[in-house]
Amino acid sequence: MKLHLKIANLAVGLLVASAGGLASAQTSPPAGLPSTLAWSAYDVGSGGYNQAVAIGNALKQKYGVNLRVLPGKNDVSRTLPAREGQVQFSANGVGGSYLAQEGVFEFGVKGWGPQPIRGLLLNNSDQVLTVVAAKDSGIKTAADLKGKRVAWVIGAPSLNQNITAILAFANLTWDDVKKVEFGGFGAAMDGVINGQADAAFSSSISGKAYQLAKSPRGLVYPVISHKDKAGWARMNATAPFFFPFMGAEGAELDQNNKVESASYPYPILMTYEKQDANTVYAMTKAMVDSFADYKDAAPGNAGWALDRQNFSWVIPYHEGAIRYFKERGLWKPEHQAHNDKLIARQKVLADAWKAVSAANHPDDKFEQAWMTARADALKKAGLDPVVTTW
Repeated sequence: MKLHLKIANLAVGLLVASAGGLASAQTSPPAGLPSTLAWSAYDVGSGGYNQAVAIGNALKQKYGVNLRVLPGKNDVSRTLPAREGQVQFSANGVGGSYLAQEGVFEFGVKGWGPQPIRGLLLNNSDQVLTVVAAKDSGIKTAADLKGKRVAWVIGAPSLNQNITAILAFANLTWDDVKKVEFGGFGAAMDGVINGQADAAFSSSISGKAYQLAKSPRGLVYPVISHKDKAGWARMNATAPFFFPFMGAEGAELDQNNKVESASYPYPILMTYEKQDANTVYAMTKAMVDSFADYKDAAPGNAGWALDRQNFSWVIPYHEGAIRYFKERGLWKPEHQAHNDKLIARQKVLADAWKAVSAANHPDDKFEQAWMTARADALKKAGLDPVVTTW
């Protein structure tokens, strides 16, 4: 972990050095922003990591603030440093934010459970996060996945849950496709490129998406019709974090060649409820105030813009971020009501987890006991469990 941290620091340092004399005069950072910050992010070379490094470069130039980026290979390794206070914030994904809040999949085991996650900013860029397919497979819509070879990534339940939701949109299940197992995201996309599978889940700006597009098989984004309300109801019942989106950034995409698809924020700048409100406020303000300095510095960075924020998404915002949004006149009563409901949901989950943990179930019975208690508690509170088993 220390080696990764040194590598991340070096990457930030190199970017700052390359800017050289282009740096503008530094200004004082927002009150409460430490001189050294630490984020966890996706692994080195990922879109999320590149964005974090670009943001670190901007913070260094504008405020003299150092941002250390700690790479993580999976949701747990990105969320753990935030939980343990090793980093103040995490540029995380839907797994390390929403699924962590819900206490499901890798967060539904002993030692984890539902986490009191809080958001600062969401990156809603022009990319899409959806199923991509080989053009020669004949897949043109989500319904065309039926009978095709679809990648299942071992040990990546959030990726597989995303495909489950897209299949549900088309009124399909994994029984309607040919599941092909792979050891990781990269291997799954390579499997599509090499002809072992026909479709896999990806971001449109990932390097693998570009590789597939340039391969002999080509790339296509199966259309997820925005007019199909019943399909969206089925999809959101499985994955409420998805929303309809016209993708315009990534492999084979631009403003003149968009795709009707689905997406969700990535990355998600998040922290824990316990994080100091002044620090959260200062981080949020610094991200907004320095936006012009990093918006073009990495693919997808435009999605951090203040006017692209969604204050009614699936995780609650931190009080420090809310303070900033209120100052800007953006935070409305309906946003506060939504936020309060999400925090109340987290309390229901936390109370249920506490009760299950106190029951001292054997390890081999714990997950099932938790999932049953979780669903029962949420239903009793009039809330949708969403995930009931895995």
